[in-house]
Amino acid sequence: MTATHPIDPYLARFPRITALAYFVLLAAFVLTAWISVADILDRREAVAAAADMLARMEGRGPRSPADTATPVGNAPPGSPFLEGQTVTVAGAALLQRVAAAVTQVGGSVLSSQVELQGTQSKDGFVSLIASCEIDQASIQPLLYDLEAGMPFLFVDQLVAQAPISGGEGGRSRVLLSVSGLWPGAK
Repeated sequence: MTATHPIDPYLARFPRITALAYFVLLAAFVLTAWISVADILDRREAVAAAADMLARMEGRGPRSPADTATPVGNAPPGSPFLEGQTVTVAGAALLQRVAAAVTQVGGSVLSSQVELQGTQSKDGFVSLIASCEIDQASIQPLLYDLEAGMPFLFVDQLVAQAPISGGEGGRSRVLLSVSGLWPGAK
């Protein structure tokens, strides 16, 4: 006794449809295998890129030129933190940086006070309050230089007094409160 499957008569009657179904199924299996292999290769590449980035962040791997580029160009040279073995030296470095920025825009520092034990000092920040005299048009370049350069500085407060002389280009008195992060002694 031979058992016949109920679909066998249809397969025998339409051999072209049977062959077409076979090739469609075969193509589906090949496509599935190809997509699976491509997905595995993409994931492997992503894992390798993540491992490379982790190694560079931990300082074990070589730095590529793309690491130093920012969306607007190259990052400014220098350390992002205030440098110095002690907090006093870091405060002096902060004072030098602010004084250099003020004199670069044509101003002068009238007085300054470094706060080594302020409210932010617990978090590693060193603050400076400086009284300056600069041209009104130089305030924006001064702020840009302080906040865009290295080390990273934060302008916490800015108080500007209008020029006393009647002219447009008079010198303004500016009170700046600037802070920077000091990572501590190494």
